[in-house]
Amino acid sequence: MTGSDSHPFDLLTEPWLPVRTISGETVELSLREVFGKAHDLVAISGDLATQDVALLRLLLAVLHRAVGGPRDLDHWEQLWSGKELPHARIEDYLDSHRDRFALFHPETPFFQVAGLRTAKGETAELSKLIADVPNGHPFFTTRLGSDLSLSFAEAARWVVHCQAFDPSGIKTGPVDDPRTKGGRGYPIGTGWAGRVGSVLVEGATLRDTLLLNLIASDFGDTARSPGDDLPAWERPVALPGGTRDPSGPLDLYTWQARRIRLVPDNGKVTSVLICNGEAIDTKNRHNDEPLTAWRRSAAQEKQHRLPQVYMPRQHDPSRAIWRGLQSLLPAAFENSVQNATAASGLTAVVLDWVSGLTLEGALPGDFPLRLRTVGMKYGSKDAVTEDIVDDALSLHAVLLRQDAVELVGTVLSCVSAAEQAARALGQLALNVAQAAGKSPPKPSGANPSDVSDRDRATELAYGQLDIAFRKWIPGLGPKTDPTQAQREWHHNVKQEIDPLGDDILARAPAVAITGRQVGGRLVTAAHAQSWFYLALSKAIPMAFDRGPQGSSS
Repeated sequence: MTGSDSHPFDLLTEPWLPVRTISGETVELSLREVFGKAHDLVAISGDLATQDVALLRLLLAVLHRAVGGPRDLDHWEQLWSGKELPHARIEDYLDSHRDRFALFHPETPFFQVAGLRTAKGETAELSKLIADVPNGHPFFTTRLGSDLSLSFAEAARWVVHCQAFDPSGIKTGPVDDPRTKGGRGYPIGTGWAGRVGSVLVEGATLRDTLLLNLIASDFGDTARSPGDDLPAWERPVALPGGTRDPSGPLDLYTWQARRIRLVPDNGKVTSVLICNGEAIDTKNRHNDEPLTAWRRSAAQEKQHRLPQVYMPRQHDPSRAIWRGLQSLLPAAFENSVQNATAASGLTAVVLDWVSGLTLEGALPGDFPLRLRTVGMKYGSKDAVTEDIVDDALSLHAVLLRQDAVELVGTVLSCVSAAEQAARALGQLALNVAQAAGKSPPKPSGANPSDVSDRDRATELAYGQLDIAFRKWIPGLGPKTDPTQAQREWHHNVKQEIDPLGDDILARAPAVAITGRQVGGRLVTAAHAQSWFYLALSKAIPMAFDRGPQGSSS
């Protein structure tokens, strides 16, 4: 690669990985340093949450190969018992593949293709590479400008991110790709990680996080020989236009969805060429991709005439993580072993793995964890970035146990209670608005102003309950009485919702007192209040009984 022959930028020794230290400082470290200091680091701290995920997947692939597994639970426990990662083994492994970790290697540049070119020799601005500058709709402005350039460290991070999350759409067509038509490469889909809703289990340090997500080679239906699943740097550079099935998690962690060439100039990267790479089918990859939950798709089954199709469960930017626990906690599934032929959904394999760690006693039930969900939302046929999902929930390991049916059932019941209470507040706002003279919803759809009243109140309720839930759930542990925990939550909900309801009623105009006929019945502020408390008493009945509130922990 011209311009950097004398400076290959060795990712093993050059600082390029952004991390947050225990002291709160953000620094850049080399690959070697990250593994050597992982026990003193809190987390990867990239430019975006999706960059954190892309880089963590890279680190997991390295660690899996460096330790040769882990082969089984015993091997994993040996790694877990050490204060530090086995960095001598990791360094030996990285050294054996050093040429593949040089950003500007003349033959095998890291995550790129040497000599990649178009018929006219053109390249693109770096906005094509940087995810925080979506085409036409930049929602981050710090990097904008016609003279945009990147340091080698920044470029390396964005190359990893591009392989994982690059949007779909028409790409530049290189001369060596048989799929090129008229200088264009037609859509093959987003990067692999962009198709899934990433689910990670985080610990107090980067060392803990890496090990918690380091699933043993013999685990469940994902079991495979460690040598059968290889990352990109242990494979030949893919030929253009190729199609194949992934060999397993490490292959998917480093899937080369794009063929890329960075263009350096005077110690900076100034432009880039991004072309289509290896295409991949998304269906039924649940035994290959462990860091996402799955949903069964009747539409895909019908379209492809298959008896069973699972698709990655993507995250909804408008829905907080705790409202989606039904699709995450292993005990919420009738059979979380990943071969359930009739299951409507499957939890992420990594959560089943941590469940197994708790069941086998490798992790105590009161071990504190953070469940993190990250994803990218695309628009316009997945060709542009619209939003990024990043949410996390602190909880104890016991809630990931597959046999914690009663406690998890209580948690899910409490989520449902919160949602019913939020809807009750929204309905109160709607009823008061209608009592004051606003038009009722029409059969073809709600009056826009009525919907606005209801939606504003519902979202206000969720905002308050979100804070309360995140404070409540870390208090649930192995010794928690589920009934008492539920009672406490019902009281918490009432404490948050009551003042919001009082405020809506206090702001009701005088005309709402007399009310009016809506849909054949009289609606007044008094009726709205009565219906609200009836709905609330059904949503959180324990807050209205005479039982003691007490503590849940």
